[in-house]
Amino acid sequence: MPSAYQLPPSTPLAYFASLVREDDSLPLLEAAASIAQDEYPDLDVQEVLGDLDQLLSRLRRRCAEDAGPLQRLRTLNQFFFRDMGFGGNVNHYHDPDNSHLNVLLKTRRGIPISLAVLWLELAQGLGLKARGVNFPGHFLVKINLPEGQVVIDPFTGQSLSREDLSERLEPYKRRSGLVDDFDVPVGLYLQAAPSRDILARMLRNLKEIHRTAEDWLRLIAVLDRLLILLPDAWAEYRDRGLAWAEMGDARLAVADLEMYVAHTDNTLDRDAIAQRMLELRRALS
Repeated sequence: MPSAYQLPPSTPLAYFASLVREDDSLPLLEAAASIAQDEYPDLDVQEVLGDLDQLLSRLRRRCAEDAGPLQRLRTLNQFFFRDMGFGGNVNHYHDPDNSHLNVLLKTRRGIPISLAVLWLELAQGLGLKARGVNFPGHFLVKINLPEGQVVIDPFTGQSLSREDLSERLEPYKRRSGLVDDFDVPVGLYLQAAPSRDILARMLRNLKEIHRTAEDWLRLIAVLDRLLILLPDAWAEYRDRGLAWAEMGDARLAVADLEMYVAHTDNTLDRDAIAQRMLELRRALS
């Protein structure tokens, strides 16, 4: 049977796994939209993709066929940030729905990375060479034009100069000791982010929100996806194991913590987690 007619995977997690299996064919928009299925089990991801297709059709009608890249970029930003009103959710920045694309398409409010995913899809639909940037502390997008590279904050739509970028980097550099002889050029922070890295950052944003709220069930759901996306991210096994312990499931907690202890290079942390495993095993006996 041709793959186009195969039945979809039976669970949202299996569906996500099928999307992120190969880097070369990873559909960023679809995979990002599917994250919301943990919170909205009845979500039709194809409907989300269709909504964005409609936006792209409207945008294309605004672009002359012979418009150059710079004019296409201006038209995109006018449409996305001004006409459609997409922008940052300043008042409720830590709302999990800021990471759910189905909600973002309705409210037009999100965080930098979720806004960037939508913006990138529209930009690429116009034939623009746009990529995401895993900038420290604030996800950005960049686009290569004949006139040079443009870096944009998807939270505000602002184009950022090299001076703006250097100013934003200063607190991160000071915290990381990247000053004086250890300083590195701004350009090194503007590398294009692979789709897998973008999804990991989206999931880790949600992870932090749920961990702060001590919402262990939602945290575990996010970590399930992170470990499908990044099977060798051993620290995520640790964090899922600790979440299972908080949920009172010592058996699943021990299984994850064993995986972490067997693979981590963090000696001090490994000893602490090994001690926690002993406590959990006693609870099982």
